[in-house]
Amino acid sequence: MDSSVALGRLELARPVTTHGSCLPEGAHGAHLNGCVPLSHQVAGHKYGVDKVGILQHPDGTVLKQLQPPPRGPREMQFYSMVYSEDHCDPCLVDLQAQLPKYYGTWSSPDAPTGTWMGAWSHDKIGGFTVQHEFSQHLCSLSSTDLYLKLEDVTRRFQKPCIMDVKIGQKSYDPYASQEKREQQIRKYPLMEEIGFLVLGMRVYKVGLDSFDTYDQHYGRGLVKDTIKEGLSKFFYNGDILRKDAITASILKVQKILQWFEGQSRFNFYASSLLFVYEGICVPGLVSQSLRDSQIALEACEQNNNINQSLSTMYSLHKKSCAQSHYQAKQDNSVRSSSQQPNGNRGLARLEEDRKESKSQAGQETVHDVEVKMIDFAHVFSSDVPDQGYIYGLKNLLKVLHQILEE
Repeated sequence: MDSSVALGRLELARPVTTHGSCLPEGAHGAHLNGCVPLSHQVAGHKYGVDKVGILQHPDGTVLKQLQPPPRGPREMQFYSMVYSEDHCDPCLVDLQAQLPKYYGTWSSPDAPTGTWMGAWSHDKIGGFTVQHEFSQHLCSLSSTDLYLKLEDVTRRFQKPCIMDVKIGQKSYDPYASQEKREQQIRKYPLMEEIGFLVLGMRVYKVGLDSFDTYDQHYGRGLVKDTIKEGLSKFFYNGDILRKDAITASILKVQKILQWFEGQSRFNFYASSLLFVYEGICVPGLVSQSLRDSQIALEACEQNNNINQSLSTMYSLHKKSCAQSHYQAKQDNSVRSSSQQPNGNRGLARLEEDRKESKSQAGQETVHDVEVKMIDFAHVFSSDVPDQGYIYGLKNLLKVLHQILEE
């Protein structure tokens, strides 16, 4: 193993401090019909740097450029299947809560028009027959002219702290070539042992009013002895360790684990969890959050029943959130994290979500943490539980609990 990897590279990987916009160099300004590069992207292909990237639509959604076949069509069909309005499959309905909302596909009005040509490949994903299109557009409309229109789960946060974590023991799918397998293993030889990989993160530093960003090289430098310290940096704001955010993250990951332990229809490869929490914290609330976090942790340790433990943790977290919401209203320095749309939403579902957000704004609880599953270009049907993903989730939870205990 390379010596720099063996050392963990915690000292070698310096964060990049940014103030204001985080757009790629040369990528400032409007692009397709008012869309701009997503400023807070922490991992993956970036618009203006790679051909495939993510854009911010004027209506507040994000546009993920469709990858070349078969990856792009496979991801599109997965989202379409999960969010299909003509099914009532409990497994898929429950999965929706763990994903960003999906609003279909989008292409620029300036893109070429025409019809798709070529053969269709039929496959089964989770018991549903889906179609994959592996052809060129008659008038040069390629997959890179088509975008997945998704919810921006960071939009309601004022200072979003974001982390992208790849989950599973393998970052290549069963159909990958030997060359691809070897390439992925070289990138992070410890994937099978650790079960997850930090792809990137950005953390708000309260005292400096700036963000520290860490790229994929930082995550690849983390080994078994340094993974806890490396992951804890995401929850350290320069003054305190945000144990309230850790507790809420544990709750979210536990819910995802419960879904995986109850399904035997999908296997996920090279898929990630996107963590988001609010970087601004109200003075005086942190100590209460820390006390509730400790009580919640003890409840989990003393109770082997996961459902009861989750219920206890969730109740405590809601109580803490309610107090945060009340005091935040009394503090003029903390404004509501909900934002008004800066464009017209053309889909009925977008309008429904906006009404739902307005309704939730009047409730006594605020949701200060999000953990969503993302990246589904390598999802395949299965008849057995996804043990690789489950292993990664359990190991991630173990590390999060260790950080919380200290």
